[in-house]
Amino acid sequence: MSVRRRDVLGGRAAVVGIGATEFSKDSGRSELRLAVEAVGLALADAGLSPADVDGMVTFTMDTNPEITVAQAAGIGELSFFSRVHYGGGAACATVQQAALAVASGVAEVVVCYRAFNERSGRRFGSGVQHREPSAEGAALGWALPFGLLTPASWVAMAAQRYLHTYGLTPDAFGHVAVTDRKYAATNPAAYFHGKPITLADHAASRWIVEPLRLLDCCQETDGGQAIVVTSVERARDLPKPPAVITAAAQGAGRAQEQMTSFYRDDLSGLPEMSVVARQLWRGSGLAPGDIDVGILYDHFTPFVLMQLEEFGFCGPGEAADFVAEETLPLNTHGGQLGEAYLHGMNGIAEAVRQVRGTSVNQIPGAARTLVTAGTGVPTSGLILAADG
Repeated sequence: MSVRRRDVLGGRAAVVGIGATEFSKDSGRSELRLAVEAVGLALADAGLSPADVDGMVTFTMDTNPEITVAQAAGIGELSFFSRVHYGGGAACATVQQAALAVASGVAEVVVCYRAFNERSGRRFGSGVQHREPSAEGAALGWALPFGLLTPASWVAMAAQRYLHTYGLTPDAFGHVAVTDRKYAATNPAAYFHGKPITLADHAASRWIVEPLRLLDCCQETDGGQAIVVTSVERARDLPKPPAVITAAAQGAGRAQEQMTSFYRDDLSGLPEMSVVARQLWRGSGLAPGDIDVGILYDHFTPFVLMQLEEFGFCGPGEAADFVAEETLPLNTHGGQLGEAYLHGMNGIAEAVRQVRGTSVNQIPGAARTLVTAGTGVPTSGLILAADG
């Protein structure tokens, strides 16, 4: 989708299958096995077999190569395989890549997947341990020597500026945490099932990096998630109602870095998500008031508030009150704070369930869902809708 004009991708592909392993803190099996399990479950959900698959998409950060997963899952020849960079920012872009392949005829059935042992194996929250020299790594050289070693510390810089700009306190972030945990509490798949929190719990949780508290930060999870994409025409012959890809977009802003874009003119927003928002609204012909459910990437609570403002659901500095009023059902699976941290792929699955009408926290009449990917990095987004 061009940042300058409307594209023609919308309505030509759909998500027809979703599958996930259990979400845990110690899976007890390899990341490859997690990927293969998730792929098998997604294909079964779609009513398709491994023989139907001819395309695969994953993250550059995934340790499971497309051809290795294909071999282990019983998938044969591939005519399309692709990876998307920038960590969680890749989530919705994997589906965009799949939709582009299907719409152009390069592939007929594409599986998107992400699998990792992010708690029992490599822990992203531990921060930068070692990096090979690279142009991308050079940007971190302006932050690491001064103690900004972890994702929480990078986000805290922008969060502090947001609070200063709008005259808020860290309690503003608590509304996101409480909302996520409310939905997680009634989701049996969520790690925090049965464990809602209050604003007082949020305020009492320990500091991680001011102004971020423990309950402002997402989990670390072991697990896998897969998503199956095919044409809308073929989707109509499959067992489950399709979630039509109404619009899909990627976005990188001016002066963009990966989590350390501290040299922009304004740190109180997310310009990369504004790029995504403009494309999604233009490509779909929709507006914020048309969205029934928002699945917004929530590795840290402040960036959920900024996303709501970038998408125009409310004005600058107003998102905390917007969340508190529950005007828009938000992260009905519990989000990455409450369900699991799967780099946003589990959020796409929840958006599909809402469109199908099968979510454990189903919003009556939900026909259009907005999904976003990782923030603070070059990112992506989707609008999924019921067919017809």
